[in-house]
Amino acid sequence: MPDEPSWVPPGVDTKRANVARVYDYLLGGSHNFLADQDVGRAIAAVEPNIRAIARANRAFVGRAVRFLGGAGIGQFLDIGSGIPTEGNVHEVAQRADPGARVAYVEVDPVAIAHSKAILAGHENAAIIDGDLRDPEKILTHQAIERLIDFGQPVGLLLVMVLPFIADAEDPGRIVATLRDALAPGSYLVLAHVTDESKPAVAQAAETVYNRSVATEMHMRSRAEILRFFDGFDLVDPGLVYIPTWRPDSPAGVPEDPSKFMGLAGVGQKPGL
Repeated sequence: MPDEPSWVPPGVDTKRANVARVYDYLLGGSHNFLADQDVGRAIAAVEPNIRAIARANRAFVGRAVRFLGGAGIGQFLDIGSGIPTEGNVHEVAQRADPGARVAYVEVDPVAIAHSKAILAGHENAAIIDGDLRDPEKILTHQAIERLIDFGQPVGLLLVMVLPFIADAEDPGRIVATLRDALAPGSYLVLAHVTDESKPAVAQAAETVYNRSVATEMHMRSRAEILRFFDGFDLVDPGLVYIPTWRPDSPAGVPEDPSKFMGLAGVGQKPGL
């Protein structure tokens, strides 16, 4: 369409809300459209804390990547990476280790287009078009094989992407397939929305979201989320509300962490 920004990839339907672009809107980004903004505002009407939740999720990614870097991880596979914003994985990882390698995986063409623009000239970071539902294709992609040595420990990030995989699509098998490809000493960084603390609000937010976005969201219980860590040893403090996972300071912990409606954890594959 002639009135759309020049960076919009051909064939993108900007009149239908999109997972990555709604998240970008909630983070205060500029790569979203009216349909995405409408969904963001509708969710905020049900859950006024939604912007703080999005920011807390982004902050968790930064803390987890710094933790993995401190543990000696120098290569990262981020599946469902979204639209790059400040504090993305390669920025955090390469700040600590300029040689750190990061492979992003996304299905949204807008997120991919922006990632390619941002990563142009970055020898140690790239993005591929890939779907978490087909992990074997991701693992064997040429660009992934160039950046990631699966014979050495890897940091695998599945941050707020599994809620978009339905139970019928067997998310447990998907995570197990990825886990089995990782060397001992690798880490899984995972965050997932939960209906544990505020089931009525969570259900309402889920309904609002699924009414307007093509990819449906599925909230899960603590027990269901914990099963994704099968084959990993959870590091302290375990599976906790997002702001309470190794906060940078006590001031970073809200009075009621359960309001953040998301659980996060990091697990290490044993065997080293």
